[in-house]
Amino acid sequence: MRKEKNYIFLWIDLTIAVLLLALDQFTKYLVTLHLKNQPALVLIDGVLELQYFENTGIAFSLFQNRKSFILITGFLVLAIVLFFLLRVPRQKKFFTVHVLMSVLVAGALGNIVDRIRFDYVVDFISFVLIHYPIFNVADCYIVVSAILLFLLFMFAYKEEDLEFLRLKKSSSAE
Repeated sequence: MRKEKNYIFLWIDLTIAVLLLALDQFTKYLVTLHLKNQPALVLIDGVLELQYFENTGIAFSLFQNRKSFILITGFLVLAIVLFFLLRVPRQKKFFTVHVLMSVLVAGALGNIVDRIRFDYVVDFISFVLIHYPIFNVADCYIVVSAILLFLLFMFAYKEEDLEFLRLKKSSSAE
């Protein structure tokens, strides 16, 4: 029965990541279908617009047209997140960590898939009020889950709860 519980967590992680990846790709498909070569769709005048944008860089358009570098970096980050996700204890206490790390995986995969398929990432959410860079659903997954994980690790868990994050097992002689 114990082994079944471990697999349930992994199935939940996988299901969350796949569903959110599908949602991200669907939003990008809709934006490409309806907004490519079209004027921005104003949702809240002077605040929020949907506008099609092909981003060949990463956050804030850094590393423009450096696809290989960005993909390698993306796969490395994804591997690190997956490594730690597989180390998270499969206990109810860590369910939120599993969910947030699965959301992070979905966000990373969403942008990696775009970059492999198109050589760019489809961005479309624009906060024109503060002239913030245009972003997409996968970016939201990454930013929100990373912030919430940080807050959880800082304020919700004790140091001993986070032993799974250590690369080396602490010796009992300490």
